[in-house]
Amino acid sequence: MIKKLLNFASIALFSAMLFSCADDNDTGTDDTYEPIPVSPVVLDIDAFPFDTLSEYNFFEGEMKEQEPVLGVIPYEPISALFTDYAKKKRFVWMPSDVQATYMADNELINFPVGTILIKSFYYNNVQPDNNTRIIETRLMLKKADDWYFADYIWNADQTEATFSLEGSFTNVDFLENGVAKSTNYRIPSEVECFTCHKQGESSVPIGVKPQNLNSLFAYADGSQNQLEKLIAEGYLEDNLPATINTVVKWSDETQPIDLRVRSYIDINCAHCHSELSHCDYRPVRFAFDESSDDTNIGICVDPDTEIPGMVDIVSPGLKERSVMYYRINTTAEEFRMPLLGRSIIHEEAVALIGEWIDGLTNECD
Repeated sequence: MIKKLLNFASIALFSAMLFSCADDNDTGTDDTYEPIPVSPVVLDIDAFPFDTLSEYNFFEGEMKEQEPVLGVIPYEPISALFTDYAKKKRFVWMPSDVQATYMADNELINFPVGTILIKSFYYNNVQPDNNTRIIETRLMLKKADDWYFADYIWNADQTEATFSLEGSFTNVDFLENGVAKSTNYRIPSEVECFTCHKQGESSVPIGVKPQNLNSLFAYADGSQNQLEKLIAEGYLEDNLPATINTVVKWSDETQPIDLRVRSYIDINCAHCHSELSHCDYRPVRFAFDESSDDTNIGICVDPDTEIPGMVDIVSPGLKERSVMYYRINTTAEEFRMPLLGRSIIHEEAVALIGEWIDGLTNECD
């Protein structure tokens, strides 16, 4: 959209010049001229990261309201990564003279240099005051052929967030669907960021793939498919295929349970259990385009790490003997999965995966 406005403005300016040349006696001025809207986001790639979040000017008004300025586009994966029940607001911003490109349904969108992905982690119903608390806002900036991290930790007054990649913990007591919960929330260090975002020697985003964004989103100006919105804003080249192999919302009980499980482990587990990633030595591949294969998803597969009482990674009909079920149903740091970003149990996901395993009828050798 920004690029279209620039094109229209150029045509209008050329027409005005022709009209002026054609009538030398016309000395009037055009009071209807409106300046071309430009995103107010501030980015100096060489100075990244700034000391404070407010310096980027991503948000309108009070920063804690998370209302994006022009050019900062919200998005939401169909199935989201679990982080101790934290809520998340996600945004993307790009320079006005570049475009991203579709590569494949299951591959990261190829974003240009200067792209910033913005993700704020927050809790509602924080006790004892039952208020909202933003914990951190993470940024990923595309520079040349790699992505760089910055994390901003919010102050108690929720007026500013300050850069830090040292890692820390903060206690949060909150209500989730009316149930009291507590977490010692882990704010990641730079090394921990790389652990989850590792792709060989480089860092990459996780959720910005067409398969995860091919869905409707309620924007301020109306509901629209997220990929089409990026195209309309001039952020994404209009080269999408007619159909996209799309994940489902894991909590949607109208969807087949195998698709729900595969969608959940894609966003929560595949970033480590993929080639060149942190856990690529393990005998499973959890990406959505790979997990329809029984072996890749761990059915009847021997675990690489022996855990007493466990038989297979997924032991059909026996969730209590399955490593996958055990790992997501424990808080023991030496066994739990994912390795980072979770200190409490995602109870709804445990129920889903347990139901799926118990319903499997495969026979293992």
